[in-house]
Amino acid sequence: MEDRLAMSDSALSKQLATFEEAGYVATARRPSGSRRKVRARLAPTGRDAFNGHVAALREIVADAANPADGPATRS
Repeated sequence: MEDRLAMSDSALSKQLATFEEAGYVATARRPSGSRRKVRARLAPTGRDAFNGHVAALREIVADAANPADGPATRS
């Protein structure tokens, strides 16, 4: 996972803890050999926040593709 996200295990752990404290994700830790594996899933609050961000980004893109006042002009 560290390679896919370009984050160290400790940085990823800190981010997951922050999202968990905010109620955005739920985690489950289980032993796997000498290490623990962490499984994370979006909580309902996290899903709502994610969907809100996606909707806002779509609106930004739509506004940029179809400006209401036409192309900007320079003075």
